[in-house]
Amino acid sequence: MAGSEVCEQDGSYLELCRTPVRFEEISSVNNVFFDEANKQVFAVRAGGAIGVVVRGLDEKQPISFRLEDKGEIKSIKLSPGNRIVAVQRSGKSVDFCNLMGETTEYSQECKGRNCIVLGFCWTSPNEIVFITDQGLELYQVQAEKRSVKLIKSMGTSFVNWFVFSSEGPTLLLSLTPLGNSLQPVLAKVGNLVKLTKFEVEVPVIPKPPRLCLTEPDVTTAVIYGQLYVLVLRHHIRTTPSQAGSEVWLYHLSRDGHTCKTHVLQLNSTGCFATNVVDNLVVIHHRASKTSMVFDIQFKRGSEGPVKFHQPVLPSLPICPFTIQPRAGASLGAGSVVTTCELYSTSWIVFRPDIIMDAGLGYLWSLRLRLPRIVATLPDRLQLIDFLLLRRDCRPVLLNVCSQLLSGGQAGGLAVVSVVFDKLNSVYQEWLETDKSYSAALESGAGGRPPAPHKPVRSHAVIDQSEMYTSVLAPFAESKTISYKFVIAVLMEYIRSLTQFHIPAQHYLYELVINTLVKNNAFYQLHQLLQYHVLGDSKKLACLMLSLESCYPPAHQLALDMLKRLSTANDEIVEVLLSKGRVLAALRCVRASGGADVVSARKFLEAASYVGDPLLFFCVFKFFEQRNQRLRNSPHFNPGEHCETFVEYFKRIFGEDAITPQQ
Repeated sequence: MAGSEVCEQDGSYLELCRTPVRFEEISSVNNVFFDEANKQVFAVRAGGAIGVVVRGLDEKQPISFRLEDKGEIKSIKLSPGNRIVAVQRSGKSVDFCNLMGETTEYSQECKGRNCIVLGFCWTSPNEIVFITDQGLELYQVQAEKRSVKLIKSMGTSFVNWFVFSSEGPTLLLSLTPLGNSLQPVLAKVGNLVKLTKFEVEVPVIPKPPRLCLTEPDVTTAVIYGQLYVLVLRHHIRTTPSQAGSEVWLYHLSRDGHTCKTHVLQLNSTGCFATNVVDNLVVIHHRASKTSMVFDIQFKRGSEGPVKFHQPVLPSLPICPFTIQPRAGASLGAGSVVTTCELYSTSWIVFRPDIIMDAGLGYLWSLRLRLPRIVATLPDRLQLIDFLLLRRDCRPVLLNVCSQLLSGGQAGGLAVVSVVFDKLNSVYQEWLETDKSYSAALESGAGGRPPAPHKPVRSHAVIDQSEMYTSVLAPFAESKTISYKFVIAVLMEYIRSLTQFHIPAQHYLYELVINTLVKNNAFYQLHQLLQYHVLGDSKKLACLMLSLESCYPPAHQLALDMLKRLSTANDEIVEVLLSKGRVLAALRCVRASGGADVVSARKFLEAASYVGDPLLFFCVFKFFEQRNQRLRNSPHFNPGEHCETFVEYFKRIFGEDAITPQQ
């Protein structure tokens, strides 16, 4: 695949996706547009009728259509669902064309007098908003009737520029001569709602006033489920100690209130571009050809209403990307596969994670290479905190845990303990969420409101089986690590589960027991069982019974465990019978109230195997008395299949010893 050969040998933690969208590069006859809302690139080729080819990262097949040549196209976008294309050719109107059925274009002029259309945005499959220099106009597009109807308008002071976010959807309008007064507008179905206006600080107000905040320096992003306005503030470095540029984050809350909450300190100046990948803010710096990564959730930085952040990872370039020949092109003897120029002047960065090179005809999404980050964060606890917030982090987390235990990474038991607590905290939260969902589902079965959507398990959730299979079991098999440290780690994991009220599964206890037995640490095993450090279970008791040959006290420890389990009476009886303790088994049956239903044949057979005539006599008489009490006859029913044992009794004690019918 493209870029794979270079990337595997590179230490970069950012990469361009290996399956980019390829389109016809920009030229004198071909223009290129990009729609951030739908993540679609438009290749518009002039010459007679205008040919348009639309490609997207999520679309397997391109969309192709033709438009009438009515002049230069300034902007072109498809409606959500790809049914209608909207085209802006002038500052007064927007043209529409249905991609299915009648394809004749129809047009809509802006309603405001003497206003200029700065751009447009689809807010739903059949609603579009015109942004003019005097405000907003919301229209309903009726494709079947090929008509456009004004449903809402909103006037403002002079609009310099705008930014659109599909989250909401939300529009951000730049007002006032300085451009630093920003008006958020929420586009609801059939309505436009003004939110609270806010101002971006301007360090020095020029005289006379002029535009100080421009559209390229402002973007929006959804980070950890919240909508932020990101503002790049350029600073000139006058002394070595003076800070460089910064990115200010304004939180646009759902109630409409906006405030500055985070400052990303770039420590450099120049040309920057912003992506958001996996809730990380990635700032590309063209001069150094590197990228900086910021995590606003990372607990490292200042506290207070506004938090200041340094990059959480070292600044590194994006992984090199190889350019492959286009499909159908032949490679001649002198043809070579070249490497794409990173941070090129022809690069254009779009929200949230798109990078386009119109000169090459490539469109990528930016990806995070989590395995490469492990080596860049030496603090294991900070690394775990960082990984827990990432998508697709489970295999990397498991690998980090394995490294931590193998001795290849510094840490020790104290660090291991904290790591287990961090992982099990997330695990416990997931279990509680799933439990609440199950409870809601059960309550909804009786005609109550339906249960909420089934919660999606986060990639950060590592359950016991995964930890056992991928980390603990291989760790316990290591020949180079002291078994005492293995036991300490296993017990620490069980301790952490208990702390978060998560019942430890039997296979964890079995791993502890097997490790102790393999190293002849029977005294420690005895202590753990005697003081109930290892939880009681039938499976664990059976394991202990199997160890009797190498450690005789294991039998009694297993029996004691079964006695503590109120549901293990049948197992206790079987264990006692297998050891020839028939009278003890009878006492257990009587104590549990099962004497009237227990199989006589099973006990008589066990007593006969012992070879003690007195024991057999006592057991036989016990069941004779039971028969008399239940059926008014001491004799056994044919269905009990005890004839062999009756004859055995007669042979030893004589027929007169049989209790007669009363």
